[in-house]
Amino acid sequence: MSRPVAILLGSDSDWPYFEKGLALLKEMGVPALLEVSSAHRSPQRTVKLVRKFEQQGAVAIIAAAGGAAHLPGVVAAHTLLPVLGVPIPSPLQGFDSLLSMVQMPGGIPVAVFGIGEAGATNSLLFALSLLAENDSRLRERLAQFRRRQQQEVAAKSDRLKAAREKK
Repeated sequence: MSRPVAILLGSDSDWPYFEKGLALLKEMGVPALLEVSSAHRSPQRTVKLVRKFEQQGAVAIIAAAGGAAHLPGVVAAHTLLPVLGVPIPSPLQGFDSLLSMVQMPGGIPVAVFGIGEAGATNSLLFALSLLAENDSRLRERLAQFRRRQQQEVAAKSDRLKAAREKK
């Protein structure tokens, strides 16, 4: 069994951004550790969860947050595991979240992904890539996923051309 991917949401309202990506994780046979904690409202809980994720053998911690978006930085300050930050849309369209994450001081790294659902999915795919380095079966499943994406693009092109020819 693969090592789990830990996902720490700053709020339960962040869940919809991860639903599709978590389905992909399940399809790949990789377990997820999912929790909600706030860097500001429950900082002790956040640190306890980071320790728990380490003990459970997580390959990485994905931390999602909106607004001030300090969660990934707080998590990174308390672990040597890779921390993947996902900015969540906010009243400022998530740009505040993005800027908060990418401006980490030198020495405490956070890898930051795009805002919202695409960022959530890509952070999970990145974690899968980390795991695939030492798991040939997972690497093949990821390769199949990429081939499926290529086939879907080609099929969309064919449908578009067929629709234009009908006109």
